[in-house]
Amino acid sequence: MAAFLLAVCLLVMSAAGCGTSIDMRKTDDSSTLYVGYVGTSFPSSFMPWLSRDGIAPTVAGMLYNTLFSYDEDTGMYEPLTAKQWCYMDLEGKPLTDDGTFDGKIDYQAVEEYYSASTEDYMVVRVELYDDVFWSDGERLTVEDVYYTFDVATDHALSNHAGALAWTADLLHESSGGELVRQGMFTAEHPDYSGTFPIEEGEEDTVMYLLVNKVLGAVTTLFNTILILPEHVWKPLVSEEEQLNNKNPQGEFLEQYQVPVGSGPWILNREETNAQMITLDRNPDYHLKDEDGGPLYKVDKIKFMLYLDSNTAIFAFRKGYVDILDTSVSSNYLSLFEQEEDVFVSKAAGTYVTSLVLNVNPPDAYEDGMKVLLQDKEFRRAIALAVDQEELVEKVLNGAGTTAPAGLILPSNELLYNEEADILSGDAAEKTARANEILDGLYPQKDENGYRLTDGERISFEILASSGQQDLVAYLQRQFQRIGIEVQFKASGATPETTYLYSGNFDMTIQSVILSMSNADTMYRAHFVTRERSSNYGKLEDEEMTKVIEQMRFTLDQDRKAELIGELQVLTAAACYKLPLYSAEVLSVARTDRFTGYVSVPGQTVCNTETLKNLKKAE
Repeated sequence: MAAFLLAVCLLVMSAAGCGTSIDMRKTDDSSTLYVGYVGTSFPSSFMPWLSRDGIAPTVAGMLYNTLFSYDEDTGMYEPLTAKQWCYMDLEGKPLTDDGTFDGKIDYQAVEEYYSASTEDYMVVRVELYDDVFWSDGERLTVEDVYYTFDVATDHALSNHAGALAWTADLLHESSGGELVRQGMFTAEHPDYSGTFPIEEGEEDTVMYLLVNKVLGAVTTLFNTILILPEHVWKPLVSEEEQLNNKNPQGEFLEQYQVPVGSGPWILNREETNAQMITLDRNPDYHLKDEDGGPLYKVDKIKFMLYLDSNTAIFAFRKGYVDILDTSVSSNYLSLFEQEEDVFVSKAAGTYVTSLVLNVNPPDAYEDGMKVLLQDKEFRRAIALAVDQEELVEKVLNGAGTTAPAGLILPSNELLYNEEADILSGDAAEKTARANEILDGLYPQKDENGYRLTDGERISFEILASSGQQDLVAYLQRQFQRIGIEVQFKASGATPETTYLYSGNFDMTIQSVILSMSNADTMYRAHFVTRERSSNYGKLEDEEMTKVIEQMRFTLDQDRKAELIGELQVLTAAACYKLPLYSAEVLSVARTDRFTGYVSVPGQTVCNTETLKNLKKAE
């Protein structure tokens, strides 16, 4: 045991950075938050569009800002870089409840006006705050937003496929730096027809966007694209040196490593290394607390890298970090609940963990047992065999809930359709129904009770991460009850590229989040698009595709919700993405230095609300 503890201590010391004492937090009486993170490495480059893996998107979202954030509870876009927005008619009149730019959007007026319009676009007016600055002191203006969106549409310059998806509903396009279609207007990029004028004093803050007639067209523009500083990137980016640069050198590399952002935090390069990322609070950040003080309550955040969960948990329990910014397995909860000075956050899950079946593999991989998954009745039998309550109890140790086959949770009161909950009920009865279906399809069995097709055992591989082996083991037991064999197959570090996009798998585990804010994008991504999308099994369903397109292009919010309800029923009937459970997000924080931690659905305790609410412990 002593040798084990020594080894763990050495790991903790190495994770804290060369020459950095592991007692740093214990002797630190400043307002510095120490955050433990479990991962294989920390990024050395901080270009915000570069990576969505590991901690990179978390850090990028702290150094940079989008235009707005989205509040799922209210359905409102909350100000960040921009302070307000509205739809406008083609004569420049705001479509709001009071006819002013400050009013609330009148969605009925939007629907009535643009449903009758013969144009293929809607007009959106965006107004920025006038006191937003980049971390190098330059003022942020609408020209930065124009540049960001423009380069996002220009794959020759950005080399970023995701950016094309983000701007898919913006009717603007550039190619190789040349304007193909103008769908944004600012003072420097005017609308020469005079329809959307920029008034005196608005040159830096007001712009107009032309978007598809889709209520969700603004979603990715507003709360996905991190705004870039034009004065930094425009002089550097070209077709030879693309924004998403695989081999940055010189000034390009400098900007990757020392980012210029407009977010609430600034990278402290001198205190950042391979084992630690240090962020300083931006003293000039434009958003303030209600009392006029800083919006965020700590002066500095130090992210500490740990290579595995056991080491991170040891470091947390010994007081080397304040927070673990990683979901904690429910197996460890008893450890923390018995400790003093520990806050355990049990945040409700916002996603559904599902088992995805490969229902339409490409010709190159259409072999083996995959052909059986093309039969919807066969898939229904597999769906009925899943015992969600057992998975919640055994895999999650009760830290989660069952999920409906429509993949939208009952907690989403606006959208949830109980008619799609077709897989609930007594597990034994469902297993009996599954066996009845399969007895009619594949009645022959081997000596171990597994079903046969053409004399061969029906067997599938479930592509999953190492952390999901326990889940696959329970699915093995459940499917054995209906005579179907499944086996674990390691997904590796890059499963999407290696297996999923190409269709080279039988089944896989996938998290699904569907909501009003992402419905226009994610329903297509999960059930329609078949090239490099979340539709891993390449489902083709004409009726579902038709309803998705109706949902996307209706401008009536109530009708949109109705169509999402219909889509839940169709999703359930397809038996394509089978719900397993919705897991709670479990995380922990120490209360001996800070109090005021906040649990937010779908997030660890290291979240924006916590950073706004923290205060030094007395």
